[in-house]
Amino acid sequence: MDPPAVLRTVSCHLSLDVRSPLELYLAVAVADGSYDRTEQLVVRHEDGPLDVLEIKSGHGGRSHRVHVPAGRVVVDYHATVSGRSGPPPVDDLDLVEYRRPSRYVQSDRLLAFARDQFRGLAGAELADAVVGWVASHVRYVPGASQPTDGATETLLARRGVCRDFAHLVVALLRACDTPARLASVYAPRLRPMDFHAVAEAYVDGAWHVLDATRLAPRDTMLRIATGRDATDTAFLSYYGGDLSLRAMTVTASVTPSSDEAGAAQATSDDGTGLRTLR
Repeated sequence: MDPPAVLRTVSCHLSLDVRSPLELYLAVAVADGSYDRTEQLVVRHEDGPLDVLEIKSGHGGRSHRVHVPAGRVVVDYHATVSGRSGPPPVDDLDLVEYRRPSRYVQSDRLLAFARDQFRGLAGAELADAVVGWVASHVRYVPGASQPTDGATETLLARRGVCRDFAHLVVALLRACDTPARLASVYAPRLRPMDFHAVAEAYVDGAWHVLDATRLAPRDTMLRIATGRDATDTAFLSYYGGDLSLRAMTVTASVTPSSDEAGAAQATSDDGTGLRTLR
């Protein structure tokens, strides 16, 4: 059983130059869960604060819509979360949807490769093998990929960032008929600190988090959004206008109990083995 984190604190700061009026969607808030949470989200235009509308999405996710006029806009989000949520619920429809190819997870194009590479494997053994293969064959290189790259581009280039690793893990699992999906998370102890993307696989009757980058311990991650691929989990989307991102800062930290602090120092997360994202 994963040890409970006493307190997790996360934040993000975005500075935007909006060149023409637009509709802004933010996916930066911690997903709903059974833990205790306090938070604040403020979106401020140079002329004053803007109204924010929360929109519920799948798997506890929460998007926030803002109608933004032209000008400088700053987004500030801060949350503290104590305890842990329960394991992710299982929906039968998810088990169908998350076997299918999607925009950045072209599992249908990787069928022959995946089934040859992981022949005879299933369940936890398959999940561990996929994570291990991606971790040993793909290099983490900031700026090495384009926002429109998917799993096939990552497989060919053998380099990328967290979303590329997650897309490839999900694609290889789906190609082997295992339901898999993408989750955006806050990840305490992540280096370099940023929004993080991980894969989740449905194994042995439950969803488990997999992270082939091995850049952060999975025990303390906090879910933001969940979906087929990065299309469903982007931290910022906009429609009807144009903007540029001037600056972004993301923070995530954890304060364990004294007993857990010693265990955390002695434990290294190698990215293998099944764990739930709570």
